[in-house]
Amino acid sequence: MVDGDTIVIQKTQIRLFGIDAPEMNHPYGRKAKWALHALCKGQMVEARLTEVDGFGRTVARCHLEDGRDLSAEMVKAGMAIDWPKFSGGEYGCLEQPDARKKLWLADARQKGRMYVWKKFEARQAERRKDC
Repeated sequence: MVDGDTIVIQKTQIRLFGIDAPEMNHPYGRKAKWALHALCKGQMVEARLTEVDGFGRTVARCHLEDGRDLSAEMVKAGMAIDWPKFSGGEYGCLEQPDARKKLWLADARQKGRMYVWKKFEARQAERRKDC
């Protein structure tokens, strides 16, 4: 696992279709990564390519052996949120009631409020300098 919405299959990084999970240095980032790891551990994962995004990343619908959709499972677990711009709202009904509040940086990114993201990153950088 790279993070909460990216896995690696045969040396290829695959971004999970239609969802957004926190970055590793953001609140809940590590928890999201380990939630995805727990879902995939010991499982064969099937990835069906949907596109290569604007950043050159492979995007795929990924399913476990029992047919469960990894994107749906991460949203149901409260470790990711639906990204309607890419999913068409497919996972919105699966979101936990407090998911967007808890994953506020991902929510801000989706809504184009990058100043929130940048402010958080600047605070993190200040904290690292103070240590």
